[in-house]
Parts: sequence; structure tokens; C-alpha cells
Amino acid sequence: MKPIRFAGYLAIAVILGGSLCVIPARGQGMTEHAHTEAALSTSLTLVIDGKATTLSVTELQAMPQKTITVHNPHTKMDESYTGVELSDLLAKYGVALDKTTQRKILRSYLRVEGADHYFVLYSAAEVEGEIHNGDVIVATGMNGGGLGEDGAIKLVASQDKKPMRWVRNVTKITLVTVD
Repeated sequence: MKPIRFAGYLAIAVILGGSLCVIPARGQGMTEHAHTEAALSTSLTLVIDGKATTLSVTELQAMPQKTITVHNPHTKMDESYTGVELSDLLAKYGVALDKTTQRKILRSYLRVEGADHYFVLYSAAEVEGEIHNGDVIVATGMNGGGLGEDGAIKLVASQDKKPMRWVRNVTKITLVTVD
């Protein structure tokens, strides 16, 4: 049996619907922030300590909102995003920063996933305003309107120099604590 060769490609077997995902190696045509087409999300599932809560866009918009302005190198423009702070979502659904949760916050990370299965990780501490200067919001609006082709929900971080950890069309945010 001959070995399969992927010239210039990194092959990764992924058990997602039994498919094999072939990703171009860096420098072989892969862009910094590649996305595949996916159905637009209509809700966000927040998972904390194994408990899942599903929130609609309307429910997210009804929470206290924050507007941040960031420079997007992809569009070469400043963009203003409006949404709920991720730390406020965590606080409302189980993990507010205080003396009893400080250790948990410092030992936890967040996995933020889009409808296209693109995901990124954030330290829980870097989304807490009491610990970190940057803002991380779950945006539902941009420049006074919707998010356009980025779906109904987008995660945006104000202090990232490049938007590689911004996730468009967010469907799920999971808090994982490492003991």
C-alpha cells in the first residue's frame, strides 16, 4: 500500500461527520483567518460548568451593551462594535469575578466557536475587566447596523493587533477549568 502524500499540505484527520480535513500549510495558500461557508447562527450557547444556556440575539441585545472601536486590518477601517461584555455573560450565568472565584478564573480558558467550526481560545482572566485592560465583547451590531456577512453574533477583542481571534458567526462559548 502506497502512502498518501500531500505536497505542501498538512493533513489532519478530524472526527467531525467522519471527514478528513486537509489544510494548506502556512505559506501554501492559507490565509491568516480562513473560514468555510456555514449557515448563519441565530443563537449563542454558553456552557459553564457543564450547564448549557442558549441565548437568542434579542436576549443578547437586551443585556447592558458596550461599544468599542477597533481597527480592522482586513477592511483597513476603524469599526465600532456594540454588544455585551463577555465577562458580563460569565457573571450572569455562573462565574462572576470575586474572592471565591478568583482561583477558578485564573485556571480557566474559553473556547469560542463559530458556525464554520473555526475556534479560538482566551484565558478567562483576559476577558475580566478587573484583571485585564482589553475589552472582549459578544457583538450583535457594527457601525450602528447589523454585522452583515459576519452573521448575527461576533466575538471582538479590543487589544488584539490582528483580528485572528475575532470569531464571526459565533455559536458556542465554553468555559473550561483546569484543575
